[in-house]
Amino acid sequence: MRLLVIAPHLAPDTAPTGVVVSALVAEMTAVGHQVHVVTSLPWYEKHAIDPDWKSKGWRQQGEFAGATVTRCYPFPAARSNLLGRALGFIGFTALATLTSVFTRKRFDAVLAVSPPLTLGLAGWIAARRHRCPLIFNIQDVFPDVAIEVGALTSGPAIRFFKTLERFCYRRAQAVTVLSDDLAANVTAKVGPSGPPVVVIPNFVDTTAIAPQDRATNYRTEHELGERTVVMYAGNLGHSQSLNLMVEAARRHQNRSDVVYVINGDGVAAAELKTAAADLPNLTMVGYQSADRLSEVLASADLHLILLRKGLGASSVPSKMYSILAAGRPVVASIDPDSEVTRVLKEAQAGLSVPPDDLEAFVAAVELLLDAPPRRQEMGQAGRSWVKQWPTAPQIAKKYQELAEGLAKG
Repeated sequence: MRLLVIAPHLAPDTAPTGVVVSALVAEMTAVGHQVHVVTSLPWYEKHAIDPDWKSKGWRQQGEFAGATVTRCYPFPAARSNLLGRALGFIGFTALATLTSVFTRKRFDAVLAVSPPLTLGLAGWIAARRHRCPLIFNIQDVFPDVAIEVGALTSGPAIRFFKTLERFCYRRAQAVTVLSDDLAANVTAKVGPSGPPVVVIPNFVDTTAIAPQDRATNYRTEHELGERTVVMYAGNLGHSQSLNLMVEAARRHQNRSDVVYVINGDGVAAAELKTAAADLPNLTMVGYQSADRLSEVLASADLHLILLRKGLGASSVPSKMYSILAAGRPVVASIDPDSEVTRVLKEAQAGLSVPPDDLEAFVAAVELLLDAPPRRQEMGQAGRSWVKQWPTAPQIAKKYQELAEGLAKG
């Protein structure tokens, strides 16, 4: 099979989407498929072009894991500059579209990855040019997420992006999403005459992420000692109710046996630092390299998943599967009918409370803070459950079978 992949990130970029796409590309080339990737120059970690790539031009050819790659300039902007980021997505989409159209290769299928939503347009144009089916992969449903968090408030802008969203869905021969929640969301938009909406979750590597002793180098580096560590690890954005964590830490200032850790970066980082400036029991740590993920997760005794109200049907925090793989329990503040809530209940790997409910959240955290044996049981149960979750080779095969079926059909 010959596959064209249009994605916003690819290794060595550290974005979660890049990790997923990189693994799928590697798995497909390993079994003999020909893959060409159109993506961006590495920029995600600091929202600026990686210095090692900066002087090589706005468009660079290369290889990755047996696949040929064309990297285009992503027009990076500061995390807090929403207009700049939007214009950057448009600029990158234009370059990705031109590159995909003028690639002198034959393809059996195109896989376009969103967000950004505009890559659906790039995928559609490329699929028409190469006369092959388009698979549109949705990692987060846009503009739903932007509307729910208040990043998109203009009526005309909302109508425009909702129209663009439906347009992109209907130009695909299949739309893939990460969960049943997202499938219901997208299916309602495409209607009965639209393309099939297929659930293909992201994989988890239970070999690379495995339970470790809590006495890690990470604990030593950040002077966490033997205290019970309550951690949020991930993006610090408008989608996460991180104020819950700050308020929980404020209530537990008198507990010398507990420390809260926020590990990550994002548009809300500066605001969080200001809010937590007077809290000696809350430590903020920047992004860690990908090879430390298992160690970072093992350093916590209790992990948090914090998603604002209304986002359960448009976003799936894939970090949950990594936490379960590390053998640690979870307290989730999230919509009650979400994928996360169902998994935690089925796996018996943690507690779920309604989103943005401070009292319920603090009560759940305190319940597990004072029950080490229960935390251990939940961690073990979660690890056992997630070991049955699809691996990267299995997920790559699902995409392969979908693409081959569409090409034949």
